[in-house]
Amino acid sequence: MTTQQGTRASAATKPVRWAADAVAAMREGARLRLDYSARSLWSVDRVIEEIRREAAPFAAVELVLRGFGSYAGEVIARQTGGEWWSSGGDHWVRTPDGRLWDPIDEARRCYTGDGSLRLLCRDASDGART
Repeated sequence: MTTQQGTRASAATKPVRWAADAVAAMREGARLRLDYSARSLWSVDRVIEEIRREAAPFAAVELVLRGFGSYAGEVIARQTGGEWWSSGGDHWVRTPDGRLWDPIDEARRCYTGDGSLRLLCRDASDGART
């Protein structure tokens, strides 16, 4: 059991750092304060939409999207009591109801116009309460 807990804790290392980097970048660059609340994901969705409208190449924004997805994952983990899991370089949040959520991929879908970090968090939080 200790090994599993250690593995789960290490799964959070990278996404937690990526999330913190996104928070710092938004505070310093865009003067936007992200507070790890579900409500703050409205702002993140809007920022991704603005980047998409500028038609930046995916390769140029891939790390930014990873940071935003990690931030959303941290919001989900904090709202639901979930935890980060990883395998093969991919990272997910597992909520207490056993479901896995992929907020980093959801950020990529936001960039293509097919996703919403705010709605992902709502869905993950609703499932965790039932």
